[in-house]
Amino acid sequence: MAVSDRGNIRRLSVVLLTSVAVCALSPSAPAAFAQSAQQSPVSADVSEDAKLLLAANELVYDRDAERVVANGAVQINYGGYQMVARQVVYDQKTGRVTAAGNIELVEPTGNRVYADSLDVTDNFSDGFLRALRVETTDNTRLVAESAERVGGTQMILHKGVYTACLPCAENPSRPPIWQVKAERVVQDGKKKTVRLEKARFELFGHSIATLPFIEVPDNTVKRKSGFLFPEFRTAEKLGFGIAVPYYIAIAPDRDATITTTGYTSQGALIEGEYRQRFEKGNATLRVAAINQMDTEGFDAGTSDARRDFRGMVATKGDFKINSRWAFGWDAMFQSDNNFARTYGIDGYNNSTNTNVAYLTGLGDRNFFDMRGYYFDVQDADLDSTAEKKQATVLPVIDYSYYAPELVAGGQLSGTMNFTSLSRFSSDGLTGLKGNMNRLTGELEWQRTYDAPGGLQITPILAARGDAYGLAMDDPGAAYGGDFTSSDAPTRHMLTAGIEARYPWLITTGNSSHIIEPIAQIYARNDESFAGGLPNEDAQSLVFDATNLFDRDKFSGFDRVEGGTRANVGVRYTGTFDNGIGLRGLFGQSYHLAGLNSYASEDLVSVGAYSGLETDVSDFVAMAGIDLPIGISANASVRLDEKTLEVQRTDLGASYSRDRFTTSVTFTQVAARPEYGFDEDNQTISSSSTVKLNESWSVFGSVNYDIDANSFNRRSVGISYGDECTTFSLAYSDKYDPNSETANDWTIGGKLVFRTLGEINLSDTTF
Repeated sequence: MAVSDRGNIRRLSVVLLTSVAVCALSPSAPAAFAQSAQQSPVSADVSEDAKLLLAANELVYDRDAERVVANGAVQINYGGYQMVARQVVYDQKTGRVTAAGNIELVEPTGNRVYADSLDVTDNFSDGFLRALRVETTDNTRLVAESAERVGGTQMILHKGVYTACLPCAENPSRPPIWQVKAERVVQDGKKKTVRLEKARFELFGHSIATLPFIEVPDNTVKRKSGFLFPEFRTAEKLGFGIAVPYYIAIAPDRDATITTTGYTSQGALIEGEYRQRFEKGNATLRVAAINQMDTEGFDAGTSDARRDFRGMVATKGDFKINSRWAFGWDAMFQSDNNFARTYGIDGYNNSTNTNVAYLTGLGDRNFFDMRGYYFDVQDADLDSTAEKKQATVLPVIDYSYYAPELVAGGQLSGTMNFTSLSRFSSDGLTGLKGNMNRLTGELEWQRTYDAPGGLQITPILAARGDAYGLAMDDPGAAYGGDFTSSDAPTRHMLTAGIEARYPWLITTGNSSHIIEPIAQIYARNDESFAGGLPNEDAQSLVFDATNLFDRDKFSGFDRVEGGTRANVGVRYTGTFDNGIGLRGLFGQSYHLAGLNSYASEDLVSVGAYSGLETDVSDFVAMAGIDLPIGISANASVRLDEKTLEVQRTDLGASYSRDRFTTSVTFTQVAARPEYGFDEDNQTISSSSTVKLNESWSVFGSVNYDIDANSFNRRSVGISYGDECTTFSLAYSDKYDPNSETANDWTIGGKLVFRTLGEINLSDTTF
């Protein structure tokens, strides 16, 4: 073969492969034909030294006519591209390449392009494909009667159809769940746009929406201003709403979204969000406002009904100073105490919105965290009583450190906490009006010795000190304890303890069991000012099997466990060859000497009815089982040390299989009048999902107050999902006699068309 012939063959192959790839370019747009098979030209993708293989039943070189013709079972392999056709002709005079007969191109990505015939110039500026079909590796499909390339800049598809749904295996002629049809699709290489003319969206073969035209950026444009998919919203007091977002691409590092939502009951809600990226992080600014049409539609005497104009401003930022340090903030300011919650502003609609600023540092063996908090209680109270009683924390600092080397053969660690808070309105005894500053530092050393026979002994030494600066109101006669009158009290706690564990391993032919008796004893001085200092961060105390062996069972720094105490119990773990797993723990705590901190009354009576206020604590136990059939159950109880009467019960069970998943929890807490609970409380909650078939599922959840004989919350929904479409619709309601919400019930839903976008029916979160 002459050198010129080999050159013609290479040029023929490159032109042919490139033309098919280029002519098969399909738009990538959120409104249609997204994520399709656009590839760069072969000549740009393949290296110059790539090997080419051409095979055909007959190869003809007509030097007089300056034509190269390949006939019969033509196969071309070049740079990862594979192509077959019945005939290929290259006319050097006209500079055109034609191919015919079941053309199929497999690209290196796995995408497949099919056509009946092709006619293209050898510089790719103009070309034509008939009966085009594109199948991508992500199961999207594009079909067009014909495709042509004009002037080297425009690609035009005639009568195009796009879908991300697989054809029905039983009846391939049945229309897919959804598809997009357009009379013409024009991709402009200069403008970087895709124009769909007479675009029609079909669902189950029926036309749902038709647009005369729509122009969107092509897949080479990552960000471009334009309208996004609408969102549908509904809530009891707001009515039905349609949200229309408009995206603005300001610069490569900045963009914004403006959303207008029209509510049938309250009018137009305007939302705006500005986002900017920096070299070390990102920041956002959000605003929202509405001039309510029907304030009387809200309950009288609430902040929702107080004014017509309502709004909010919020900002958030997250930045990394370097690989170890980061800082940020998340803050919201609103016209009243319930706007963001009532209108479901995403990210700011919780019952309590936490405004925070932070600085954190993480080292190999130390950690630093500084934060400031303001708690925005969102309720319908005109006077914002609950919010005024919340503390403003400026700041709280935590620092922990682990020594890199062993000290006397053991691990030495340190902890520091500084808290400064202010409260502008007294919340009874749970929160005093005024300012509190506290600095706490603690060092701990422990080392584990392995004694003969498997006994493990761990001595523990700890030293802690606290310094206060107080300017808080005296609790007065309402408090029966001895509140300190000092403005700068100090206290310390010295601890010497030892822990002994003696694990026994028992094995049988089909199981193994570990029984581990555990005993601890801690000798300490009495807690100074027990119950006589503000208690801001240790108001919650649940004594159960999970914290039986904690050295200090208080949940925060404001209280500290003192006196001499022993904790004794036994832990069990069992595993069986058939997949069954068992676990359990049982034990008790004993106050041996000194002042019992849990029996000392404080401002919130945190130790009352805890089970630790007596010298011999209540019994605590925990048991659990895991079965290979998908069942898991656990139980935790606290029993009175004398009568064995149940003081607290936590039960949970779950089951999960292919078509059915469910879980149920039960909680029972005995009355604790001094702690604010005058009556027994029993609550049961459950959630379940039933998979009806491969695509459809129903789900629901319920929370039921047994003593009040009422449902606190209920929800039910249905969902559908396949390879191209996801749908869900849910209804929920909530009853809380201690909280006012503008919307007692909501409906939420989502419809997602893969590769196209999604339509939301969002709810207003309680």
